[in-house]
Amino acid sequence: MSIIQTIEQEKIVPIIRSSDKTQLQQVIESLYAGGARVLEVTMNTPGALAAIEWAKATHSDLHIGAGTVLDAESARTAILSGAEFLLAPTLDAKTIETGNRYGAPVIPGVLTPTEILQATEAGAEMVKIFPIRALGASYLKDVQGPLPHVRAMAVGGVSLDNMQEYLQSGWHAVGVGSQVVDPKAMERGDMKQLTRNMEQARAILREGGGYQ
Repeated sequence: MSIIQTIEQEKIVPIIRSSDKTQLQQVIESLYAGGARVLEVTMNTPGALAAIEWAKATHSDLHIGAGTVLDAESARTAILSGAEFLLAPTLDAKTIETGNRYGAPVIPGVLTPTEILQATEAGAEMVKIFPIRALGASYLKDVQGPLPHVRAMAVGGVSLDNMQEYLQSGWHAVGVGSQVVDPKAMERGDMKQLTRNMEQARAILREGGGYQ
């Protein structure tokens, strides 16, 4: 199974962003304990590369990606640290090319149909439509009218309250940040809350028929 297929199967990608690099291993462990098998660690998090390398060494069934990858050089560095996939808030053809060269698919951030087409023509198997907050869950169906091949992840405004709406509207996956990777819980060192959040997210998806 390819990593893109795994993301589609898991459906939820928790986004880890922290200012405290000493917490990263605990955060990853807590989300893993809650059932997460696909994770994103943003590159603007201190210690991101070391955390990715550690996660790959300790959990063979955990698929970990690097987020906020803005250029080809950062892409290569993340891949060499063990990132299996890369995400970006923007579209950069060289980054997609580098990811594909090393076997780590890039999910670029796009918004308009033009950007979506440019991304797929550059070699992206999936796009990250970001920020989705103002567009809503129906946006993908509108785009898939003229571009039926699009595989998309919704990011930027997806919560536990609305993620089911996105997935039931045909989105292939969702990226969820603070509602799962709660910064207030991390600040007070309450890693069990992250586990509970992840368990809740998976339970919501299971109850809605998202997991078979």
